[in-house]
Amino acid sequence: MKALLEVDPSQPDWEGQEQRAAVNQVMRLRREVQDFETRWPEMADEALTAPAFTWTQLERQLADLAGCPVKAEMARDLVSATRKMSRYKPPEMVLREILCMTWALLDEGFQPERREGSAEMP
Repeated sequence: MKALLEVDPSQPDWEGQEQRAAVNQVMRLRREVQDFETRWPEMADEALTAPAFTWTQLERQLADLAGCPVKAEMARDLVSATRKMSRYKPPEMVLREILCMTWALLDEGFQPERREGSAEMP
């Protein structure tokens, strides 16, 4: 009861806002997964699977294909973000994200500029 009395109602509830933002992010991800699974339901016959590879191998190949140091650095960040979220998504959705990041990195019309504070790539 004492803690309730010490709360200043004129101050923003940062903890509550952070919790709501986290819940909203989880709900948005859940909707994205549901929408994806509705559009592309799981296939019954999955006997022919793709070869397995590691996230490190994917990162290494995308960085090499990127064609410039800035895109190679971006490839590392994109793979890291995709890897972290992959546990919450169906495999085919992760595959689609990998294909999209590959498309963006190989797009010759997309030439990002180096971010402030970025280390020079060898």
